[in-house]
Amino acid sequence: MLPTASQNRMEMVIREQILPVLAPVIRHLISRSPRPLQLALEEIRIRQGKPLQVYTHQGDYYLDPEGQPIRLDHKAYRVTQEEVSQTIQLLTRSSLYALEEELRRGYLTIAGGHRVGLAGRTVLSSEGFVQTMKDITHLNIRIAREVPGVADSIKQHLINPAGYKLYNALIISPPQCGKTTLLRDIARQVSDGLLHPNLPGQKVGIVDERSELAGCVNGIPQHAVGSRTDVLDACPKAEGMLMMIRSMSPQLLITDEIGREADRDAILEAVHAGVAVIASAHGHNMAEVKKRPAIRSLIEEQVFSRYLVLSRRLGPVTLEAVYDKHGQCLHRREGRAEWSS
Repeated sequence: MLPTASQNRMEMVIREQILPVLAPVIRHLISRSPRPLQLALEEIRIRQGKPLQVYTHQGDYYLDPEGQPIRLDHKAYRVTQEEVSQTIQLLTRSSLYALEEELRRGYLTIAGGHRVGLAGRTVLSSEGFVQTMKDITHLNIRIAREVPGVADSIKQHLINPAGYKLYNALIISPPQCGKTTLLRDIARQVSDGLLHPNLPGQKVGIVDERSELAGCVNGIPQHAVGSRTDVLDACPKAEGMLMMIRSMSPQLLITDEIGREADRDAILEAVHAGVAVIASAHGHNMAEVKKRPAIRSLIEEQVFSRYLVLSRRLGPVTLEAVYDKHGQCLHRREGRAEWSS
């Protein structure tokens, strides 16, 4: 069970940030759902004409007309077109088409740093690029969680004891294993000088292409990312890293989900400039990320001194293995246990 402080914080998030942006009927169903489910919410899936669905760390459920979680979709409450429209109006404060850039990216970030994925019919420019989105019929509200201290269990793997300097590190993780939450807490602890007694607070630069790490709204971070942290929001990773190096003189750069050649080049530029880099990449293990040419190149050049592999076997941010720059395994979790609430 979550500690009381975490429970109270999550209750506040649901009550003040999530329920107000839902159509009245959907709001009623979520508010009537069992308290343990509300505390564990990770996603709310709203699809026109489809069952109302929620995701938690224990799996996905449909909600019935009384707000109770069930596994059978034919007994679930089905979302209407009006409820999708009402939710969009509440999310956007009735100014959807003023949010052209957000529609082009396919998601919105709302107060609290929660991200809302959008799907529907896209409108293409004459060059074939997505220009905007209309007839939105699918919404995915991803509930952002701050977990102060989540980096405590891994921070010994981020510091070189010879001189107490930060390692360049790559966090490898499948989706929904907590890598963004972990990066956020690493930023906070490094920025505020909490990572190690012999490592004073550092200037941290976050390049937040998807507005998930800092959860900025109007440029203001909604999450605690540290007092010495600067954020480039909604900026492509490669370009943002170079901008940070030129303009903000960070000691640590943090970014999420690298994988393109441009990302590799920017990371090399940062490391050669003496800036530490902690990033993440999608993958279940080292072998998987090595299949991506840009990451394989970084591995072969031994840019990263530590590789941390995450899963959610024991819940989000389960550290499965740690490797050094030579590919030598320094830590491996043994056994298997299921998540329990």
